[in-house]
Amino acid sequence: MKLKLSLITLFSLVGFAASGQTVTLDYYFNHEVHKGANGQSERFHYLWDEADNNGFKIFGEAFTSRGAKLDTLGMAPTLENLKGSSVYIIVDPDTKKESPNPNYIQEDDIEQIAAWVKKGGVLLLMANDSVNVELPHFNNLAAKFGMHFNNDLQNHVIDDAHFEDGAVYVKNNPVLKTATKVFMKDACSIGSTGTAVSVLKNKDGATIIASAKYGKGTVIAVGDPWLYNEYVNGRLPAGYQNDKAVNDVAHWLLKQAKK
Repeated sequence: MKLKLSLITLFSLVGFAASGQTVTLDYYFNHEVHKGANGQSERFHYLWDEADNNGFKIFGEAFTSRGAKLDTLGMAPTLENLKGSSVYIIVDPDTKKESPNPNYIQEDDIEQIAAWVKKGGVLLLMANDSVNVELPHFNNLAAKFGMHFNNDLQNHVIDDAHFEDGAVYVKNNPVLKTATKVFMKDACSIGSTGTAVSVLKNKDGATIIASAKYGKGTVIAVGDPWLYNEYVNGRLPAGYQNDKAVNDVAHWLLKQAKK
């Protein structure tokens, strides 16, 4: 009877650990606004609850389906306000074209984020093509972990008649365990030094996903915010598996956080 109770307790604790993970999405460095249906200014682009093509609703569901909780951070990151997060995601920091007063990543932000990762945090950095992302300050953060988003344009896709130009074939990948062909268009390549390594390369041999260990934590960088709803909701032609990739990425991030 005691053994049975012990096993029940153990399984309960394991379940609690999984469900206790929190995935926090930055709403500070990316804070795009537009006029909504009522004419009022409102947030949009890469939001957890955004169900149209611009949002991360499906990406969020990939985490919650695995027992994690979603959160957002609308202020500068610090050790204190990141301490409850297992995963922290920064996507497409604003340029002045996207926000009249963008919050650029500052040196203190970098030190705070790095300290959090060093303690075991898992950081996902998602860039974009250089026209649509503020690279200089973002690269200051990436450099802390031996990575650099290059000012180039990989997998350029002209229109929907040229999907194959954005195709990336995947084999024996440590992150994308089930997806074998994914779509990522107009991304920037990623350079790496030190302990940073390439995770995924495109057909031209350019790294578009890289990762690094830092202290007890992990950092992964992607050259595009490619997991927003538009490209994981079945709109892609048959054969593309971004729907599998979004689950692969969520699973990998939470697994690193458990470590």
